[in-house]
Formats: sequence, C-alpha cells, structure tokens
Amino acid sequence: MFAQKQEGEWIAAATLGDRQAFAKLYELHIGKVYALCLRMLTNREQAEDVAQEVFVQVWQKIGSFKGDAKFSTWLHSVATNTVLTHMRKQKSWVQKVFSIEEQVNTEPAGNEIQDLSDIDKAILRLPEKARLVFVLFAVEGYRHEEIATMLNMAVGSSKSHFHRARNLLKEWLS
Repeated sequence: MFAQKQEGEWIAAATLGDRQAFAKLYELHIGKVYALCLRMLTNREQAEDVAQEVFVQVWQKIGSFKGDAKFSTWLHSVATNTVLTHMRKQKSWVQKVFSIEEQVNTEPAGNEIQDLSDIDKAILRLPEKARLVFVLFAVEGYRHEEIATMLNMAVGSSKSHFHRARNLLKEWLS
C-alpha cells in the first residue's frame, strides 16, 4: 500500500518534470522491463538498449499517463510496443533467424546465459514469431486478439504460433 502511494507520488512528480522522481520509477521498474525485452529479443545488448529506449519513451509520454490503469500496465504496453518497433527496424527475418541460431549454437561468453533457467534457454531457441506469441500470451498475459493486432496477423495465426512454441518447448524440455 505504502509503495503504491509512493509510486503515485513519483508519477505525479515525474509528470511535472521531476527527474529524481523519474529515476525512482526507473529503479523500481527497470528489472521487469529488461526481462521483457530480453525474452522478446534474445540478445542481452539489444535488450539493454531497448529497455533504455523504453524509459526514454516513458519520459517523453509520461504526461499522457492518465492513471486509468496501473502504471506498470501502461509501462508494459510502452515496453512491448517499443520492442516490436525495434524488431521491425531490424534486418530481414532471415538474418535474425540465423543470428539467433548462432547465439544458441555457440558457447556464451562469460556468464551471459548461465543464469537463465532451462525454460528461458528453450524460449530463446524458438523461432521468432513463435517466441513473440509465446512470451506475449503465456508470460505477459495478452489475449490472442491483442497479439494478432500487435503483430499484424490473424488470430488463428497467433494461436498456431503459440501451439507450435508450446510443442517445441515440451519436446526440448522433456
């Protein structure tokens, strides 16, 4: 309760341009935003860059936060949209797939992937669309209708990608 009240005060202050209040919001939420970016992008450096971009977007748009939903819900929406925009700007899907395969098939430097659980490692191996749909549906709680709109695909395609991801994960983790 106290934390929510304090967060509300930080939001109000940040809306008025208070950088210290915004820094508190950043500290409170950066872990979750980074985790979402990493699950969707599979690359730590890109995830760090996009997580920073999310907070640049939040700083620029915080005045549009009306408080109708929880701040974390609004932030999650900004983060998801920022990741998807970043992915659209990337190279062709073929180049991204080969890049992902190289990351999965080579030994990680240092402790890059050592701290990830087996399920996280398996999620990183999923084909891009299947991974995106799986993360958005199973991890982040979006409905297939919302995912279809975000990824510009049919609802049936979203469901198909989810089932493909789930079947691959079952196969890899069994």
